[in-house]
Amino acid sequence: MSFDWSEYLNVAQELAGKSDKPASQEAKNRSAISRPYYAAFTKARNHLIYKEKRVIPANQNPHEFVRVRFERGGNPTRLKIANNLYILRKQRNMADYDNSFPNLTKITKRALRLAKQVITDLERL
Repeated sequence: MSFDWSEYLNVAQELAGKSDKPASQEAKNRSAISRPYYAAFTKARNHLIYKEKRVIPANQNPHEFVRVRFERGGNPTRLKIANNLYILRKQRNMADYDNSFPNLTKITKRALRLAKQVITDLERL
């Protein structure tokens, strides 16, 4: 069955404390995949900007730029960050755009684990 995209409004209303109707578990899981990606991506982006003094070019896709910057140099921790960002973004795109999402619960747990790992790895650099 196809996802009812209006369920995202129910999630937003619940988060804002303005809920008339509870959000479906599917909508919550999809959101729980999307938000960890942005947590990890933004922490990685800010690491490049503030700790490595990198400039994110306005004419490039920032998501791709950040991931590629972490791929370079061969450092195993940076490579792991890049790989996890790639997986998280792919899963986030599925959660945000695909009408059906097999293994949603499993992927949700994985997204939470990977985002936490990215943030931990960034703190170790």
